[in-house]
Amino acid sequence: MSGFSATPYKLLLFLFVFLTACGGGREFPKITWYIQLEGKLDTTKNVKLYDVDLFNTSDQVIKELKAKGKTVICYFSAGTWEDWRPDAQEFPKEAIGKPYKSWDGEYFLDVRNEKVREIMVKRLKLAKQKGCDGVDPDNLDTYQYDTGFNLTKEDLKDYAIFLSKEAKKLGLKIGLKNNGILVKELLNYFDFSVVEECHKYKDCFYYYPFINSGKPVFNIEYEPMSEGEFLELCRQAKEEGFMTAVYNKALDGRVFKPCWEVW
Repeated sequence: MSGFSATPYKLLLFLFVFLTACGGGREFPKITWYIQLEGKLDTTKNVKLYDVDLFNTSDQVIKELKAKGKTVICYFSAGTWEDWRPDAQEFPKEAIGKPYKSWDGEYFLDVRNEKVREIMVKRLKLAKQKGCDGVDPDNLDTYQYDTGFNLTKEDLKDYAIFLSKEAKKLGLKIGLKNNGILVKELLNYFDFSVVEECHKYKDCFYYYPFINSGKPVFNIEYEPMSEGEFLELCRQAKEEGFMTAVYNKALDGRVFKPCWEVW
């Protein structure tokens, strides 16, 4: 009889090829996406979801994206004060802490401060007004930094839950940015996760609860990397269930290499 001879080695090889061809591995939400926070927004990407800056993106651009059938998520920093934002002068001085050394003009916020929380609710309302489908609040893990306020994990957990509840009141989806250590405690409050460099730092496992719950994880990895490194990254991303793409650090649209294009 001609055909496949089922020796153990050949059987394993056959199963490997078959599962690879059929997209074997972890089942996960395959929502293609693109993030750009600086520069003129490229609205031509063939993706389902856009993550854009809340302040830099006009109502009209968001409307145009939605007319094309895109889901629009609006980014803002919830844990830091940025001196260039239009609402920067509304923050009380006592709530502005030490500088975030990695970023010019950015300082840590006391997220326990009631005025800070009021301003963040205003930002959520602005997102709703502009037509955003959801929000991507950044810097919800500042208990890990020297902020000047001795913030604890419990402080940030409370703040994250506060933001989630306020977003849900407005009918907005909300994503958990990084913050792997608190994923299990915050999973039920968030609809998706946006992660930076979990493959590089080998901590993607923190975000498995999202994938296991059918919630997408959008992972950003940054240049530089070789083509071989990119292909290995994408192999791991598919195996683990992450919608991973490579960008440049500025997130200005100059670099976009999505893993799903090589799956």
